[in-house]
Amino acid sequence: MDAIVYTSHTGSTERYARLLGRRTGLPVWPLTEAERALPPGAEIVYLGWLLCGGINGYRTAAGRYWVRAVCAVGMGPTGSQTELVRRRNGVPPAVPVFTVQGGLQPEKLRGVYRRMLDTLVQTAGAALAGKRERTAEEDGALELLLRGGDCVRPEALDAAARWMERTERCGLPLARADGCPA
Repeated sequence: MDAIVYTSHTGSTERYARLLGRRTGLPVWPLTEAERALPPGAEIVYLGWLLCGGINGYRTAAGRYWVRAVCAVGMGPTGSQTELVRRRNGVPPAVPVFTVQGGLQPEKLRGVYRRMLDTLVQTAGAALAGKRERTAEEDGALELLLRGGDCVRPEALDAAARWMERTERCGLPLARADGCPA
């Protein structure tokens, strides 16, 4: 694998990319700078932030590089909605998709993104707030919507890092790494 490439809006995805880079020893590049640093077809792990289920920058990265794994950073709990994210973004079945919770920094949002958040708070936030019995996950989502927060945690990358380590250790083509014996 050649590098970790990312697109970040409020900083959570960049933090995750740098954490994964330190953990794996791979160089880390923002997508906007990767073109100068990496040749077309380089093998990468791509990290992008989620907006309505879409992974920002994924299509550009997949058109330029050999994306071996995807890590989508959003407001939902780590490990949630991976198949939905895969389908919405057209990520091939052989490419692992990991989701991690990044958080929400409303003060960093401007323009259309701020208006989208305001609409989300008015609709989903109001629906959650009006619910009589909420799960712990729903309480966390409501808190995040109403107050924002930083949910970046190094351990959220454990599944992605284990997959990368197993792939390297087995010497298998990355698309077949899930079949590697431990």
